[in-house]
Amino acid sequence: MERDSPSSDSLLDGIASPVDLRLLDKRDLPRLAEELRTFLVESVSRTGGHLSSNLGTVELTIALHYVFNTPYDRLVWDVGHQSYAHKILTGRRAEMARLRMKDGIAGFPRRSESEYDTFGVGHSSTSISAALGMALAARRLGEEKKVVAIIGDGAMSAGMAFEALNNAGIANVDMFVILNDNEMSISPPVGALNRILTRLMSGKTYNAAKEAGRHMLGFAPPLLELARRAEEHVKGMITPGALFEEFGFNYYGPIDGHDFNALLPTLENIKKLKGPQFLHVITRKGQGYKLAETNPILYHGVGKFDVDTGIAENKAGKLTYTQVFGDWLCAMAAADSRLVGITPAMREGSGMTRFAEEFPDRYYDVGIAEQHAVTFAAGLACEGLKPVVAIYSTFLQRAYDQLVHDVALQNLPVVFAIDRGGLVGADGATHHGSFDLSYLACVPNITIMTPADENECRRMLTTAYKLNTPVAVRYPRGGSDFAVTAGNDLEALPPGKGELRREGKDVALLSFGSLLFTALAIGDTLDASVANMRFVKPIDRELLARLAKSHTLLVSLEENAVVGGAGAEVARALTEMGLDVPLLRLGLPDHFIEHGDQKELLAEAGLDAEGILSAIRKVRC
Repeated sequence: MERDSPSSDSLLDGIASPVDLRLLDKRDLPRLAEELRTFLVESVSRTGGHLSSNLGTVELTIALHYVFNTPYDRLVWDVGHQSYAHKILTGRRAEMARLRMKDGIAGFPRRSESEYDTFGVGHSSTSISAALGMALAARRLGEEKKVVAIIGDGAMSAGMAFEALNNAGIANVDMFVILNDNEMSISPPVGALNRILTRLMSGKTYNAAKEAGRHMLGFAPPLLELARRAEEHVKGMITPGALFEEFGFNYYGPIDGHDFNALLPTLENIKKLKGPQFLHVITRKGQGYKLAETNPILYHGVGKFDVDTGIAENKAGKLTYTQVFGDWLCAMAAADSRLVGITPAMREGSGMTRFAEEFPDRYYDVGIAEQHAVTFAAGLACEGLKPVVAIYSTFLQRAYDQLVHDVALQNLPVVFAIDRGGLVGADGATHHGSFDLSYLACVPNITIMTPADENECRRMLTTAYKLNTPVAVRYPRGGSDFAVTAGNDLEALPPGKGELRREGKDVALLSFGSLLFTALAIGDTLDASVANMRFVKPIDRELLARLAKSHTLLVSLEENAVVGGAGAEVARALTEMGLDVPLLRLGLPDHFIEHGDQKELLAEAGLDAEGILSAIRKVRC
């Protein structure tokens, strides 16, 4: 794409809010879209962030703010991957320079950030539910505001979206759902609904029927009504319109989401209608930037990159826990034909690409449907298979009931490979894996492991697989700062056993997972003992008792909420063993942590070496 330096006649320079946007002539909007798209590519290349999804919704975002009286009228974005153009048009263009950085603006809509951000998001499939609540509230308060939910085709695969449609249809409220159909979520979309939308996008049958209807009208005006009904009947049989209309929505589309001549009049007409309306818009991820158009998955979430040369694929870097999991999965699958792998639409993010290629008949991407993923795994386990569910910590929260009732209660051998445990960085509060140790520790039958390095992660995954119970292996984003090789074997660890990594005196540091190397450095400074606890549940009581009896202070360390986490398990075990020794529990504080660099956020939480030393010295003074 061509890049022009900012000039005095830039349309984008003149827009401080949607009020300014609505003063433009409609004929200027394509030029504005080009400027906005150029700015997006340049800006995200310097900060990192979500790119291809934002490029795909430039015209749609402009059209929505042009037609609707925002912020009085409500725009509710689903997930928020596509909200950058919205942020720029609503007065945050200059702040894009610190996008997703500490104390900068968030990568997702946030109510505290702008009155135009009507609902805070980050997880998928919430927009229709939230919009319905807003629309019913407006009706109850006697307000005439319009409420619009913008949801992607990938997010439509989640049950919550259909629960909301089901409720909205009988509420008969004035609300408007826009299906932004780009044939993508993060990984390629899956499922029956996607096949319906894909068939529709080919357009051959529907367009042929539509043209036949128009041709018929030209020959016989008296057949107008008959032709219209026939066209609608055929349309209903071969488009998803019938599906959404059964929910009580009036369905329109599909229309080209990059064509203002289609978008503006359609939005203006639907805005006047009463009751629930549904518009199907076709867009293209990465639109306007050829590299992102060609590879929208690669350009979904990006780090800093050169606009002209793009992202260097397969660039060598340090080994990540995600890669360790992917390699282990393939090795274990080769060793045991019972293994099956499951992901809720996160093939690339969870490291399952090679597994999907090498074992396609044992790979299941269930779409954005975390609840289904877990109960589906339970069903597989009932019949003797060994399911491995690869899932981010923050997304497993959405399937907690299924984990408890469908897996743990039945004591089924399901392995949960939990990626992004702890602080993830720039995606912020909605994506931090802050709570998994807390919400898992209270569940009976489950074993919980926290690897300290890449090799230990591989061994823990093997241990988990060989246990015949529910097991969670929880590991952080990225890799450790130490050159640890993962190895190639499938060696297990002794269940429930930690290890003493440094023998010291007075103070004993009990590290759970990623903070071990920080603990070892502190151990050298204080001449303290350092234990790599490995297991949160069952905790190594023998090791814990030995340290409690020989030290004057125990310090538990975890990159998890301090409330109810590993430290709480230490306290419970000490109490049950009748051991009275001071315990300092250090973990993530009892508030939501915002976005920023991972190391900056750890320091803010007091979990860097300086913060931990300070906390210990304060207690011992």
